[in-house]
Amino acid sequence: MIVHCYITMADVHNKETRSYNMSRIKGKNTKPEMLVRRFLHANGFRYRLHVKDLPGKPDIALPKYKTVIFIQGCFWHGHDQCRYYVIPKTKTEWWLNKINGNKTKDSSNIESLKNAGWQVIEIWECELKPKQKSTTLTNLLAYLTQPVIVNII
Repeated sequence: MIVHCYITMADVHNKETRSYNMSRIKGKNTKPEMLVRRFLHANGFRYRLHVKDLPGKPDIALPKYKTVIFIQGCFWHGHDQCRYYVIPKTKTEWWLNKINGNKTKDSSNIESLKNAGWQVIEIWECELKPKQKSTTLTNLLAYLTQPVIVNII
């Protein structure tokens, strides 16, 4: 017989303080998102933000290129093998359900977008850290400016 014993630590904040802290976590206009938006704008791209009529409300939509960009937080979207995705030690099951739910929704939204003919780019928060930022943005620019081959029948 195996008995599992979990020791949970008390939260260092009271319920109201924790609720306030969690409410301050942004879903739009985050630093990584703003970095990509500034880069795109500086390179002449025009885009729409958080388009409500597209699955998943992509962070950036480039209608001219039929391309959407999701800037994903490594923790919130469960970036596997990433140092910024650390499963919390408390309420582990709740957090895993939350993050796995986000991953499931992300996959479904990406599939829906692809089925509708959109190109989907995911940029992870860790790819915009100082060591990788220039490579990531250069690759994004190269992808968006590659010539499109059209077959005329």
